[in-house]
Amino acid sequence: MTKTTLLAAGLMGLTLLAMPAGSDAQSRGSSADAPIAWGARTVEYRSDGTLTLSNEVELTQGENRFRADRMSGLNQSGDSRIEASGNVYFVTPTQTIRGDRATYSTADDTIVVTGDVILTQGENVATGSRLTYNTRTEAARIEGGQGGRVRGVFYPGSARGTGN
Repeated sequence: MTKTTLLAAGLMGLTLLAMPAGSDAQSRGSSADAPIAWGARTVEYRSDGTLTLSNEVELTQGENRFRADRMSGLNQSGDSRIEASGNVYFVTPTQTIRGDRATYSTADDTIVVTGDVILTQGENVATGSRLTYNTRTEAARIEGGQGGRVRGVFYPGSARGTGN
């Protein structure tokens, strides 16, 4: 087999391992426990088992979606520390988080979004420069950054609060 054929076969196998089986991912409880499925226009596989995804990257885990222009560090053999950059979005059934960069650690179910951060929940909106969100507990913490402030608009009776 040629190197290209072997690489294509390896990527196909990794894709099948990463994809959830039927609706099983939805029935496992917490999204943090669900397998991570991924897609992108360009994928690079490294010999250490990590992937770098580029162009229209999307990861899904349970009901959560993680999108960016580029992501690296997805490791098929264990816990991952995924670095995302460019048009970063993390979407849950109740919240949307947008930023310039993000780091998602599957070991502690935490995503840290930085840059121009916008958190929306229903009609409620909060902005800052750094947001830490736990996918298991759904707790969020947003910071204003260097001399900046966190700003927000909350509508009573809209979606529940944004965490702590």
